[in-house]
Amino acid sequence: MQLIESHKVLSLKKPIRLQDYGVGIFSTNPTKSGLKKAIKKGLVFVDGEIASTALFIVGNETIEFFQSEENKKEFDFDLKVLFEDDFLAIIYKPAGIVVSGNSFATIDNALFQNIKKSTQSDAVKPRPVHRLDYPTSGLLLIGKTNSSIIALNKLFENKEIQKTYHAVSIGKMEESGTIDFPVDDKKTLTHFKVLKTVSSERFGFLNLVQLSPKTGRKHQLRKHLASLGNPILGDKQYYLDNLILNGKGLYLHASTLQFVHPITKENLCVSENLPKKFKKIFPH
Repeated sequence: MQLIESHKVLSLKKPIRLQDYGVGIFSTNPTKSGLKKAIKKGLVFVDGEIASTALFIVGNETIEFFQSEENKKEFDFDLKVLFEDDFLAIIYKPAGIVVSGNSFATIDNALFQNIKKSTQSDAVKPRPVHRLDYPTSGLLLIGKTNSSIIALNKLFENKEIQKTYHAVSIGKMEESGTIDFPVDDKKTLTHFKVLKTVSSERFGFLNLVQLSPKTGRKHQLRKHLASLGNPILGDKQYYLDNLILNGKGLYLHASTLQFVHPITKENLCVSENLPKKFKKIFPH
């Protein structure tokens, strides 16, 4: 068996059954029914012992989720690895593929053949520590050990990972600014800067926009640009009437990740060039 995820239980006010407490703590097995099946198959351990569905969690335990070798999914898909060491990796996710989920064709299922197994004692199956939307291309951060995954999640929580995106927006825009339009009734913040603008017969103007989100809500950048009246080219969810571009995908790219490596303390800044479809609009 291979260790997939590990979870440290905090102090609890009262005991709770494992199959109730464990719902949602493992990203690769988030549902109650899935967790119950895993427990019955002997794939869940508590403090090093095989757990049962009758077990109660009282606090401070370590819960580990394993995967049996025969159930291991491997999606044969080549990924571009931009950085890798024994603790983490940064890969390029093409547009048009999901990061993880119930389908077989996911980045998660392609990591095994593209990422080297860590030699650390707490090595786990490499897995993404954040998400990019299905139509978005760009950089994706991968954790390779339990300690690095916990540390990377903490960096995200503390907003210590700087992400830069590039998008092509529709219509005339201010040269730069800040968007604080609420998303899902929560505070959000995105800084933007227009790098280039070209005239377009169909769309009026198209802009190459650099985006620096300071919060991380679902579809934040797409909603923020749409709130200005400048939706992202190719967006079929947040758009202006009669200005939908079909067949080219979404023009949104996660171009740079910058942070201090949580284990080695190295300053990392990894970037990936804009996709070809961007360069067709802005060739220089």
